[in-house]
Amino acid sequence: MAVEEVGYINAHGTGTAANDRTECAAISATFGAAADRLMISSTKAMHGHLIGGTGAVELLACLMALREGVIAPTIGYEAPDPDCALDVVPNVAREAKVTAVLSNAFAFGGLNAVLALRAA
Repeated sequence: MAVEEVGYINAHGTGTAANDRTECAAISATFGAAADRLMISSTKAMHGHLIGGTGAVELLACLMALREGVIAPTIGYEAPDPDCALDVVPNVAREAKVTAVLSNAFAFGGLNAVLALRAA
């Protein structure tokens, strides 16, 4: 899958300054100029951090984006972070057709995974 195909990322997005800025920097470095057109959200503020179950719930948001064309919002978003100039889909779900998505799941101790999904 080419970076240009990805339209949405469900970020790990814990809501901590250090994690969110690091994840934002990684997305920007990976996608380069294509990062400007990505839709990104973190659903944790809606469902909480479910420890081992979080990745599965976040994957559901990615499936919803692919199948239904609904991008889950980042609720509780109040102001842009000057160190993260990405489209974080603030507060309200967005309708958008995407054909490829990523789900970031990062854990304590370096147990990190990114799932890439493409529409059938």
